[in-house]
Amino acid sequence: MNAGDQARAIGDAVLYEGYLLYPYRASAGKNKVRWQWGVLMPPSYASAEIGEHASARVECLLEPLAHTILHVKVRFLQTRTLLTWDEAVEHEINFELPLSELPAEKAFHVPGEERTHPLSGVLTARVEPLDGPFGGARLRVEVHNTTSWPADGVREHALRHSLLAAHLVLSVDTGHFLSMLDPPEWAKPAVEACRQERLWPVLIGDTARSTVMLASPIILYDNPSIAEESPGDLFDGTEIDEILTLRTMTLTDEEKREARATDPRAAAIVDRVDSMPPELLERLHGAVRSLRPVEPSVVVAGVRVAAGSQVRLLPNLRGADAQDMFLTGKTATVHVILSDVDGATHIAVTLDDDPGADLQHAQGRYRYFSPDEIEPLEVAE
Repeated sequence: MNAGDQARAIGDAVLYEGYLLYPYRASAGKNKVRWQWGVLMPPSYASAEIGEHASARVECLLEPLAHTILHVKVRFLQTRTLLTWDEAVEHEINFELPLSELPAEKAFHVPGEERTHPLSGVLTARVEPLDGPFGGARLRVEVHNTTSWPADGVREHALRHSLLAAHLVLSVDTGHFLSMLDPPEWAKPAVEACRQERLWPVLIGDTARSTVMLASPIILYDNPSIAEESPGDLFDGTEIDEILTLRTMTLTDEEKREARATDPRAAAIVDRVDSMPPELLERLHGAVRSLRPVEPSVVVAGVRVAAGSQVRLLPNLRGADAQDMFLTGKTATVHVILSDVDGATHIAVTLDDDPGADLQHAQGRYRYFSPDEIEPLEVAE
C-alpha cells in the first residue's frame, strides 16, 4: 500500500470513528449523542464556552525543494437527515497550492441536496522559512466552516450545518515533511513552536520524513495502519475487533433486525458477523507485532537453548501476569527465540503437560519468558 492509499485508509477510519457504536441500534443511549470528533460547527453556533468550534488548524515542518506544490484534501462527513436517524455523506475537496503562491485562501461550497443542507468553508495556507542554517519551513493550514445558519441553540440542528470528522491529507510532489513526534535535533525548537488546534499532524509512510502528512482530529502515532486481520469497519478504533464481533454475535434476532433497520452500515456489520467463517474469527484473536525472530539459539547457564529444547520454568513474577506463579517448576518446550523493539530476548514455549500444546504451536500462540526465567534441562558441557 502506498502512502496515499494508507492515508485514505486511516482517514476513512477517522471519518467513521464513533459513527455508530455497539449494539448498533438507534435506540441505544450511546447512539443518541453522536459526532464528537473533528466537528466544525457553523460560526453562529460555535463557542469556546461550550467547547464547540468553527475552525481547526495544523502546523508542521517540511523541507521543500524548488517549485514544490502542496496538495490538500479536505475530507469530512455531512449529515443526511432521515425521520429518526442521520446518515452520513462523504465529501472530499482537493486543492493544489504551489508553495511559491502562498499565503492563499480558497473557498469551497457543498450544495444542498435532498435531506442535506448547503455547506461552505474556507481553506487557508501559509508557509514561512525557519530561522537558522538548516533550512526548512513551517507550514500552517487552517479550515473554517463559514456556513450561514440562524442558530436556534440546538446542537442536533447545528450538526446538520457542520463539517463532521473533518481532517486533512497534505502531500508534496517534491521535498518532504518531518516527523513532529521524533524530529531531527535541529528541528526540535521549531516543532515546539508549532501550534495545533483540533488537528494533529502524523507522517504516513516513513516515520522520519515523508511526502504525505495526515492532519487528524484524533492523536495518532506516525505511520498508523489498519490491522490486516480486521475484516471491516466496526466504528470504534479503541475497542478490539474480536470483542465487538463476539458481542454482535450475541444480539438477539430482534436486536439484529433493529440494527439493520437503523443504518445500512450497521446492517453490513451484522451481515458480516453472521456470515463470518471460523477461520476469520480465529484471526481476530490477536497478533504479536513487536517481536521478531533473532538468532536460532541463546545461551542460558552455559547451555545453548534453541527450538526443541526442554526447559524448566522459573518465573520471577516481576511481570504483569500474576498467573505465572502457578507455572513455577513446570517443564516446557522452546519453539522460537524472539527479540522486541528494545532488544530484550524472549523465549517462546508451550507447556509439556498442556493437552492443547500442539494446537497452540500450530496457531503460533506461546507463553513468553526471559532467559533468566528458564532453566535448561540439558547439562552444560
